[in-house]
Amino acid sequence: MILSDAQVMLKDVPLADRPRERMIEHGPRHLSNQELIAILLGSGSKNDSVMNLSQRLLIHFEGLDLLKDATIEELTAIKGVGTAKAVLIQAALEIGKRIHQMKPPERYIIRSPEDGADFVMEELRGLKQEHFICLFLNTKNQVLHRQTIFIGSLNASIVHPREVYKEAVKRSAASLICIHNHPSGDPTPSQEDINVTRRLAESGKMIGIELLDHLVIGDRKFVSLKEKGYL
Repeated sequence: MILSDAQVMLKDVPLADRPRERMIEHGPRHLSNQELIAILLGSGSKNDSVMNLSQRLLIHFEGLDLLKDATIEELTAIKGVGTAKAVLIQAALEIGKRIHQMKPPERYIIRSPEDGADFVMEELRGLKQEHFICLFLNTKNQVLHRQTIFIGSLNASIVHPREVYKEAVKRSAASLICIHNHPSGDPTPSQEDINVTRRLAESGKMIGIELLDHLVIGDRKFVSLKEKGYL
């Protein structure tokens, strides 16, 4: 197989200096603009390596500031940049713009047991099986994440603290609220509900993530185990 001049030039570049390999090894933050553009380009032209092509492109547009608004026509005017390469560059730049313009979503705030119950009532009250879910909160009591831990009859051996707090740590939660439904419609907590609550609360104290409450959801009514004195 006969290699082109560009391929020979790339072959002569030490592996550690190639942008893809450097990105895999060190992450994108350690790459220059030239290297990142080179990865998007994928390959050079017949007479130009991908790194040289990337450099020419950045010089032509005087860096990223003008490049971010470049049209397909302007990109393909650069020798060695075809339509496919231009489309990839423009798509990557557009994703960057959209991420920059994103606004954080309004997070639901839980200030009381009623707030927690309202958050899930319509979803849980009509279910035919018990669903045990957790709401993971930040320091402002805003809901960071909602996770169904398991589906089935509540049992201390099934609701393992490891599964609950693994997710809490993953989400960097400051606290959490556990919630499960009673398909009968009667939210009166069972002894098993109480046992599970105490076990989870003790585990939370050990790792510094507080269990704020455990709510039992019935048909348009609920019980807070904290208000009942079990927490």
